[in-house]
Amino acid sequence: MRRRRWTAITVLTAAGALGPPGAAQAATGPPLTVPRAELDRSLHCTPGVDHARREPVLLVPGTTQNPDEFDWNYAPELRSQQIPFCSVRLPDRAMTDVQTSAEHVVHALRTMRARSGREVDVIGHSQGGVVPRWALKFWPDTRDDVDDLVGLAPSNHGTVVADGLCATGCAPSIWQQRTNSDFLAALNAGAETYPGISYTQVASRTDEIVAPNAGEDASSFLHTGRGRIANVQTQSICPLGVADHITTGTSDPVAHAAVQDAISHPGPADPARLAPCRALFMPGVNPADFPGGLARIAGTAAGQIALHPKTPAEPPLRPYARAASPAPEKQR
Repeated sequence: MRRRRWTAITVLTAAGALGPPGAAQAATGPPLTVPRAELDRSLHCTPGVDHARREPVLLVPGTTQNPDEFDWNYAPELRSQQIPFCSVRLPDRAMTDVQTSAEHVVHALRTMRARSGREVDVIGHSQGGVVPRWALKFWPDTRDDVDDLVGLAPSNHGTVVADGLCATGCAPSIWQQRTNSDFLAALNAGAETYPGISYTQVASRTDEIVAPNAGEDASSFLHTGRGRIANVQTQSICPLGVADHITTGTSDPVAHAAVQDAISHPGPADPARLAPCRALFMPGVNPADFPGGLARIAGTAAGQIALHPKTPAEPPLRPYARAASPAPEKQR
């Protein structure tokens, strides 16, 4: 679907550098440091991924979660549509250094492309929308492996909630999701997007975790680079919608409509094609399963935040990322 002309008014393109500023590394990026066996164990795929008839989907969970956060929503919906998919289990429930988690995504993208013979559509929730961006930035070969990157409430520009959580120490990945972290400065330096990839970023102004997440400057939204971008505020489709952080990534029908539109059309999602809200839940969610699924995710998140060992400072940038310059002002 990638290289067809896209003219929807919602798509933003802006000039920007095509790679990490000042980087002088091979087209494949730095060597992976995580053992191959560990990378292999982190990827789980449905049988249809091999020699796939359509682009497979990679599901990337958020901070504190494993792929089971998708077991009662996106996984059954993808199966019902006969869309092959994989999920990646990020180390330590995505609480560790995001630079390590990104290696798992790099391996997942390369593996899925090789097995399927097709580009990959990536759907990530929260931090799960950010980790693939780090992979695409510093492992340039993966850009040819991705058609769509859909972020559901991604913490692309950090959150003031992490600023507060880290006042007395926090987990490595939470340090990296602060609004002024070195990690995000490196991630967002230069171009935020890359040509040939469609980026759909979904945000809810009632998100209580990734904040602030309203208006054109919402943390989740992307603005620079030569990728095709659609920034979708759920309330622009459903004005009375009150999706929070968890439901944006797991059950919200507007967020799902944006996902479905992105992966089934050339280019990113087009809000003009999204119908006004008419349901409480996305397809694939059994209303009877919703309370339990939501409670498990919320309980896991609360437990991980409270009990995970805290570190006193943000993990240092890896050598390959240190050349990234401070992010420029957003281009509109």
